[in-house]
Amino acid sequence: MSTPPRFRLEGRPPTPRLKAAEPAPAASDGGAPKVVGRKAVPTAVRPDQQTGDGRHSIAWLTITAPRGATPTVTSVCRCGRNLFAAGHHRALALIEDHTHHRNLCPLHTPQEGAAA
Repeated sequence: MSTPPRFRLEGRPPTPRLKAAEPAPAASDGGAPKVVGRKAVPTAVRPDQQTGDGRHSIAWLTITAPRGATPTVTSVCRCGRNLFAAGHHRALALIEDHTHHRNLCPLHTPQEGAAA
């Protein structure tokens, strides 16, 4: 016979003792392709659902302007541009420069046929 569990007088009761885990039975119908002779049974492959529409991000402008604090702006582009400005006037200047850079960036505007 086993003795009943003893509980402490204060706090939470102890957690019950768990039995050792048993191995799961082997499944005969797995998801792997079946081998019949020397050929594997093909499985259905679904088309990629994340094909997108061909657009991708090139430049990012991050503006942080909490009330009563100094505004900050970060301008990042895939072409290697990474600029930061703090303060009202510098932040406005960087926002304008970022807008100007979008029109001149070699990654954003194709250079084919452009005059040298």
